Amino acid sequence: MLYQVDSFDPAPLTPDELNSHVITVPTSSDQMLRVSEFVGLGNLIGPEDMAYDAKSGVIYTGCHDGWISRVTVNDSRLTRLWRNGSTPVGDPWESLLVTTMNLLLLILKSLSKFIYDILEGRPKGRLLSYDPATKTTKVLVRDLYFANGVMDTPDQNYVIFCETPARRCRKYHIQGKEKGKVEKFIEYLPGMPDNIRYDGDGQYWIGLSTVTSLFLFKNWSRSALWDIAFRHPFIRKILIIMEKYNKRPRMEKDGGVMVIDLAGNPIAHYHDPELSLISSGMKIGNYLYCGSVYYPYILRLNLKQYPERGTE
Repeated sequence: MLYQVDSFDPAPLTPDELNSHVITVPTSSDQMLRVSEFVGLGNLIGPEDMAYDAKSGVIYTGCHDGWISRVTVNDSRLTRLWRNGSTPVGDPWESLLVTTMNLLLLILKSLSKFIYDILEGRPKGRLLSYDPATKTTKVLVRDLYFANGVMDTPDQNYVIFCETPARRCRKYHIQGKEKGKVEKFIEYLPGMPDNIRYDGDGQYWIGLSTVTSLFLFKNWSRSALWDIAFRHPFIRKILIIMEKYNKRPRMEKDGGVMVIDLAGNPIAHYHDPELSLISSGMKIGNYLYCGSVYYPYILRLNLKQYPERGTE
């Protein structure tokens, strides 16, 4: 009865969209959660994304509870700056960051039902550009599968954007002879990509919210459920009905961070079977900082102390 009356209508997916192939990554670390520090434990509720000010050595993050906070990198000291309905504090730079993070918080509110968009399987996403001088917004690319993180390249010739359920990142040329062209950047990622960040040293760091293929996860039952759901719309509808009654099984597992070079070649994969909904990764010095929409802290991994190893 519930199935028949529910209005959720998931779309069939093509064989290309269902491809379970996964790229080979030269190095990997699968103990990320177990060896990381928890920065701001209990005071950073769902720190989805981060911005880093290298001059002051401070990370800014917006959280699901409405707080925008800063964390000092050298001693992990946390200061709450602003919450919805209050006045930003700090210098003009911090006020600008607060404004930016406020926009992030508004986006986060709309992401509370992200699972609906992913399981519906329809390319509703878009890549947009905004001109602050004219206050106009332009649609650059349409028909994207859950369009997500965006990052410009060091030469600013194109931007890279993520499509979460499609497990890929593509690039859009913003200038030059190929302006307006969309090309492949990296495909067949070992998980669903969220935000992407450039480290200033020739590498991109991509947050992976969850594994999707049973070939990657030792506890195959959870990852197999993603594979089955993507192949069968009626399973996705059942999952959404279960979601509405808070009965959906927790499928978001083995999250982490993928590292790739400027050409889109895989370098390393940091993850953990028990990690869930990792949304961003940022390398600062010898540390990897990770945000999420799930945990009440920022993960900090000492890359020098816990390096990745070859997968061969």
